[in-house]
Amino acid sequence: MTTTYEALRSPAPHPSPTEVFALISPEMRADLITVVRKDYWPDLTDGLGERGVNQMAAFLASTVNAEEKMAPSLRVDLFWHAFVLHTAQYAAFCAALGTDFIHHVPDRRGHNPAEGRAALARARGTIRAAGFEIDPQFWPADGAADCTQSYAGCTDSPVSK
Repeated sequence: MTTTYEALRSPAPHPSPTEVFALISPEMRADLITVVRKDYWPDLTDGLGERGVNQMAAFLASTVNAEEKMAPSLRVDLFWHAFVLHTAQYAAFCAALGTDFIHHVPDRRGHNPAEGRAALARARGTIRAAGFEIDPQFWPADGAADCTQSYAGCTDSPVSK
């Protein structure tokens, strides 16, 4: 499987959605969709899977300069789990975004619903501010989440932490 991540190694502060999405090869996209379908979501279509990969990429690209924790939605987190398993490609994707590594940080201690809703809202706002669109099939509406809507409360690892 070949993947190229060199495109964003330039000092461009805010890569466009098209540039970010292009960092994940068609082969890697197909593999991520297969993993998510097999492990979590049996009726996932290829089209919905492509959208899921894009929402995950938007989330990850948006976390790079975040100063506070952001949480993915449950559906976005499924794709993130699949991507993290491909360590070399995932690390190269993070490097292409200009960061060492975006750590996947599960929190199994329990959840504060207000904090979870805030982290989810922060993620949606940051993604929009970075120029990405929010796909409503992958993100719950404001206030709809009882916690982070992410498996075990997974969050990113803000650079400033």
